[in-house]
Amino acid sequence: MPELPEVETVRRGLAPVFEGQRLCRVEARRPDLRFPFPEGFVQRLTGAEILSLRRRAKYLLADLNRGETLVMHLGMSGRFEIARAEGAVRPGDFHYAADPDPKHAHVVFQTDAGEQVTYYDPRRFGFMGLIETETLDRHPWFSAMGPEPLSDAFGADRLIAMFKGRSQGPKTLLLDQRVVAGLGNIYVCEALNRARISPFRSAGEVKSVKLKRLATTVKEVLTEAIDVGGSTLRDFAAANGTLGYFQHRFRAYDRQGKPCLNDGCSGTIQREVQAGRSTFFCPTCQV
Repeated sequence: MPELPEVETVRRGLAPVFEGQRLCRVEARRPDLRFPFPEGFVQRLTGAEILSLRRRAKYLLADLNRGETLVMHLGMSGRFEIARAEGAVRPGDFHYAADPDPKHAHVVFQTDAGEQVTYYDPRRFGFMGLIETETLDRHPWFSAMGPEPLSDAFGADRLIAMFKGRSQGPKTLLLDQRVVAGLGNIYVCEALNRARISPFRSAGEVKSVKLKRLATTVKEVLTEAIDVGGSTLRDFAAANGTLGYFQHRFRAYDRQGKPCLNDGCSGTIQREVQAGRSTFFCPTCQV
C-alpha cells in the first residue's frame, strides 16, 4: 500500500493538472470501488472547480468551489494516469502491477484545460467520497485522526504523552492513526531502527530522550523519502514517470540478514512477523 511519501508524491504530480481547473467531464465506469460512489457523484463533480489539492494522512483531498471536498484513497493498487500527447504520465505506479488495463480504468476526469486524468484500480481497494468541506474534520474517516507527522503538532511532547503507561510496542502505537496520521509499516521500521528503539518492548518503558530522537527521526525519514519520490518497495514512479529510489536508502526495511548500518553497531538486521506485518530491526542496537 502506498504510504505517506508516495501519496504526497502523487499529490504533487496531480496538483498542476487539477488546481484552479474546472472539471468539464467526469465519468464513473462502475457504481463502486471499495465502497459505492456517493449519490450523484458525477453530477456533483461536473462543472466544479478544484480550488486546491491537499493531503491528509494517506488521503488526497480536492477542495471544490461548491463547498464539498473530493476525498480519494489509493487503497492497495490505485493509481492515476495523466494523458499527454508525448505519452501518459503516472504520478504513482507499481512495478509488479501490469500496465494499466482499460478494464481497470474506473474514473475519468476531464478539465477545461484539456487535461485528462484516469483513475485505475485493479483490486478496487481504493475509494472516493464527497464530503462537505466544513465538516471534513468531523467525518468518521478523519475525526479520530492524530496530527500529521510533518506538522508542528507532532513532536516529542506528543510521543511522550501517547506512550506513557502503554504496554503496546512502539511500532504498534506509531501505526495507530489516532496517535499520528499517515505512518505505515515501511517508514516506521526505518524510524525505529535509526532511533535505536526496539519495536517490541513496551512503549511506556521507552525513555523520553529516545522519544525525542524518534520524533525527529520520523520527520527526517519522511522528508528524505518525499525528496526522492517515495519508495513502495521498488514499485513507485513519481510524476515524471521515473522510479522513486528511497528504497536504496533503507537501513532496516527489507534488509534481513544484512549488517545494521547504525554507527558503531555490529548487529545484523532480522525480520519477525508482528501483528501480521513484517518487522525489520536490529536486535543489537534497538533496545
